[in-house]
Amino acid sequence: MNIIKELIDRNRAGEAIGLPCFCSANEHVLRSILSITKKTGFPTVIEATCNQVNQYGGYTGMTAETFKNWLNTMASEIGVSMDQIILGGDHLGPNPWKNEPLDIAMEKARELVKSYVQAGFKKIHLDTSMACGGEASPTFKQIAERAADLCAVAEKYAPNPSDLFYIIGTEVPIPGGETEEPDALNLTSVERFHDTIETHRTAFAFRGLDNAWSRIISVVTQPGVDFGHTSIYPFISEKAKPLSKAILKIDKLTFEAHSTDYQSNTALKALTQNHFFFLKVGPELTFRFREAIWALAEIEEQISVNETSEIRNVLIHRMIESPDNWKDYYSGLDADVEQLMVYSYSDRIRYYWSDKYVASALSKLIINLSSKPLPETLISQSFMGHEFGNIPTNPNHLIEGHIHKCVSRYFEAAGFNYSNN
Repeated sequence: MNIIKELIDRNRAGEAIGLPCFCSANEHVLRSILSITKKTGFPTVIEATCNQVNQYGGYTGMTAETFKNWLNTMASEIGVSMDQIILGGDHLGPNPWKNEPLDIAMEKARELVKSYVQAGFKKIHLDTSMACGGEASPTFKQIAERAADLCAVAEKYAPNPSDLFYIIGTEVPIPGGETEEPDALNLTSVERFHDTIETHRTAFAFRGLDNAWSRIISVVTQPGVDFGHTSIYPFISEKAKPLSKAILKIDKLTFEAHSTDYQSNTALKALTQNHFFFLKVGPELTFRFREAIWALAEIEEQISVNETSEIRNVLIHRMIESPDNWKDYYSGLDADVEQLMVYSYSDRIRYYWSDKYVASALSKLIINLSSKPLPETLISQSFMGHEFGNIPTNPNHLIEGHIHKCVSRYFEAAGFNYSNN
């Protein structure tokens, strides 16, 4: 918490510095992030969402405790101290159960928050913005009251509540990403920002959560960034100036920016300059992972192996057999949908890497490419950009290095001098 407070003070003083927040439950992605953490010593925020990880297992099959232990095992193998890792819970609230009656959805949300804080997650984003059980969209006041309700649970069950810090506000796409290509983005107005602060302040005070209120360090707002299936909406600094000025009038606060995936390096740095301290990234990480696997599959086709993995065909076949994770997102001609299934910025393919058939094919791909020396000329064709004489030939190293393209640029944009570490 001390390092975060120090960095926030520097950000509010005008320094272009922040913290990337990496949200993924993909093992290769997490190992790639941890390898940079080991090399640089940077503080590293790793987050799980309510849909990925919850008391019922989420779509990963993991509880918060299971996720923490899994990450701890990886960190130990790589040689990273968990003291460098800041665990975050994203969109903690009733979203996974929003189709159920409000009282049931909120009771499950309380248990969700309890499980996260008991597992040692410290960065807690409270998100109660969604309508539940067919109710009308909740008001600012109702959202704040429900967030305070969940905060009280966190304060009660955390081993050391003073270690917790909170993120409030929800003017972002729903967990999982946009269901349709957005036509335009509505930036959060200063008035709506103030409404978020004041309604939450009142709700927290009513519940006697003054101590917890002092540990609210960031507010989620929409700075005008997002991505659709084929489009990226870039950050335009001038449009966010009113918000940037407004945050400095409230002590100790910064903004958290969601869906910053695929923003240019210049845009990411401009976000931190405008006090968007936390930069959230998720689908871009697995987008890079998919690129690496597709490149390795091309290499596999060019070498002699007893039986190819057929990883690309297996994955697409499993997506067609189990379309729940993409069917409500992609539409159009068959050819367009087929392309989006694999190459969309929203990266719905990321939900299928843990499928047992896909995982088996991926394992076979890596075994095939590890069984014999790989020609550097083939690697150079599929993984362009490596210096001659310094071309890695281990498939796991190639995957890791490609994911680094995302991880390293976020650290650099957040003010960490990655290149000299």
